[in-house]
Parts: sequence; C-alpha cells; structure tokens
Amino acid sequence: MLALAARTMGEDARRAHLHHGYVDVAPDGPFDAAACLLTLHFVPPQERVSTLAALHRRLRPGAPLVVAHMSFDQHDGTRARWLQRYADFAVSSGIAPEQAEHGRAAVAEHVHILSPAQDEALLREAGFSGVESFYQGLGFRGWRALA
Repeated sequence: MLALAARTMGEDARRAHLHHGYVDVAPDGPFDAAACLLTLHFVPPQERVSTLAALHRRLRPGAPLVVAHMSFDQHDGTRARWLQRYADFAVSSGIAPEQAEHGRAAVAEHVHILSPAQDEALLREAGFSGVESFYQGLGFRGWRALA
C-alpha cells in the first residue's frame, strides 16, 4: 500500500513521509487532518477507542478525521441479511457463488462490524465532536468528526 501511495503521489511523494505500522508509530503531530479508511472494522471493538484516541491526540484542535468502514445494525437478523447482501453483490459483480460464500463467511468470522450508533459513540468516547455521517453504500458508512 505504501508503494502504491508513493506511485500515486508521483513527484509530490517527496513532500510526504509514509509510515508503516499502526497509529502508534506515526509522529505526534499536530496534524491538520487524518483519514482512516477501510481499517477500523479490522480493529477489535475493545481496541477501537484507544486507536481513535491515538488519532485524536495527533490532530490539532478542530482538525477533521474521516473514517469509513463496514458498519450496519446488528440486531433482529439484520447482520445476517447484510452479510448475505455482501455475498449477493459479489456474485452480481461476477464472483463465483462459492467464492462469494467463502468471502461472506470470512467477513462474518474475522471482521469486527459494529452498528452505526456504536461507531459514533466510540468516536465521541475517543474525544471527537461534531460526528456526522457523510456516506453510506451497501454495508459501508463514512463519518467526519472533529478533534
């Protein structure tokens, strides 16, 4: 991913410092903004507040954070329906049904999906304010929050 980022940035890559690792290896900042894309659903729920708080500590006051990851209701069979939709979308996109089912099962077992309300509460618990949803597509949601 870092090599792809450097290639994508082209000549501007020399103006950036790319860091490999978790948020704790990132410099202290303060930074003007941060993005956490398609990552938080891999972080176990008990570690999310500390991860978000580490991002918050590195941002200047009022700086925006953009997060986007899988997030959908978890009650009354809703989780099972969203996971099936995930597999159905893969099949409609040309993935073999067996492969789509394998992907659905892997997501169900290994991805830590919370409800939108839970995700918003964790952002606030980590110190962010102004939490606002800006994106929803299938089982993915995005928020903007302010440090």
